[in-house]
Amino acid sequence: MSRRGRADRERAERVMKAAVQRVYDALQASGVEPRIVEFSESTRTAEDAARAIGTTVERIVKSLVFVAGEQPVLVLVSGVNRVDMARLAAVLETGVRRANADVVRAATGFAIGGVPPLGHTTTLPILLDEDLLPYDLIYAAAGTPNTVFPITPDTLRRVTGARIVAVKEEVIP
Repeated sequence: MSRRGRADRERAERVMKAAVQRVYDALQASGVEPRIVEFSESTRTAEDAARAIGTTVERIVKSLVFVAGEQPVLVLVSGVNRVDMARLAAVLETGVRRANADVVRAATGFAIGGVPPLGHTTTLPILLDEDLLPYDLIYAAAGTPNTVFPITPDTLRRVTGARIVAVKEEVIP
């Protein structure tokens, strides 16, 4: 590997470690003992994360950013659910759209595929999918596309200040 290639890789590793450290610090500041796990394989998607962890997709927390009016909003959704835009708009009482990658990074400080539920660079309203509540343990991204941490739904709600909502898209068989 060339000197430039090594330098680029080392810079990327420092950025990734800083992202995970922000999540670790946010968990610790919230009174949660951080148990961040790094995988050699990707945990970028809910399916990838469930496979790497050895759990079901329902227990994976997807951290999705939407824009309500001009305000970014974080929606924490069960890995099997899709967000119903009309239901989300009704909950937020304004029009909503999906945030693009630039908005996600500006609002959270993290790239898509590793957005955690806390440790963001800005303060965001946070909504929590009610379908995550029945599980004893769920898993959320920890700042990179190959790190996660386990947390109980109640603890996640407490540390994020999330409002519990019903925003999943109903599937008609």
